[in-house]
Amino acid sequence: MPNAKSLTLGFIVGSIAGAAYTLLSAPSSGREFREGARLKSENLKNTVLSLREEGMQLKDQIAQTSKEGADLIKELSEDVKTSIESWKKTVEPHQKNIQKYLEQIEESLKELEEKAKAEQGNDVEDDNPPKDEVNNH
Repeated sequence: MPNAKSLTLGFIVGSIAGAAYTLLSAPSSGREFREGARLKSENLKNTVLSLREEGMQLKDQIAQTSKEGADLIKELSEDVKTSIESWKKTVEPHQKNIQKYLEQIEESLKELEEKAKAEQGNDVEDDNPPKDEVNNH
């Protein structure tokens, strides 16, 4: 750890020497230097306060925008829900009619199927002569 102590001591001594050199070699007097430092300090303070104020305004704007966005999303979801309900009411009577037509088609297909089976049965009987006729020949 002796190296850390010497490094710290060197840093402190170097800082003091640099500050002293800056003060002594400055083209302005101590009073002018202090006045300039005070003005710069005030400017920095004003800048920080301004940034703080702007940050608060930005925070308020973000909160307001978030609230408006949430309200807009809520309103939009209610509109979508209303539209869906309206669509359901419009489609429902047609849906019942379609179901009725499908049932009628199903019944017609069953009837056709039965007729086709019956005709096939008649055709098979016509093609095969009765056993009595076969024996007589």
